[in-house]
Amino acid sequence: MPTADKILTLDALIGKRKEWNDQEVVFTNGCFDILHLGHVDYLEKAASKGDRLIVAINTDASVSKLKGPTRPVNKEEARARIIAALSFVDAVVFFSEDTPLSLIKQLMPDVLVKGSDYKISNIIGADIVMENGGKVETIKLVDGYSTTNIINKINR
Repeated sequence: MPTADKILTLDALIGKRKEWNDQEVVFTNGCFDILHLGHVDYLEKAASKGDRLIVAINTDASVSKLKGPTRPVNKEEARARIIAALSFVDAVVFFSEDTPLSLIKQLMPDVLVKGSDYKISNIIGADIVMENGGKVETIKLVDGYSTTNIINKINR
């Protein structure tokens, strides 16, 4: 499947989610600005938590709001295509809000995943997923890998 075909609108993804109803759907989100080992390890482990992996990616405007005016380094379409190229990613969707709460409510994943830098009590949408019978899990991050660290190293 061409990578661009994995990048879906919310409406198309809601339809896919219905098709995947008999499978365990995992959801995670992030900026994924400069793809690095930490991202690949995290997403691969997230995918192993179920049958299908949905990755929600912050739009360029929301990355700038979160990370500052010099970010993102890569535009949203490029970031989405790179994430979609990972064989264990089934769908990519954009979100522009501060959090992916609306997406989580509409897609109702079976498993919600974030990095171990989050406590489950602080994960947006955790309460909704658990109230609906789903699970919330954290994944240990690979030490020393972050987009900010890479940018700082380049700028030295």
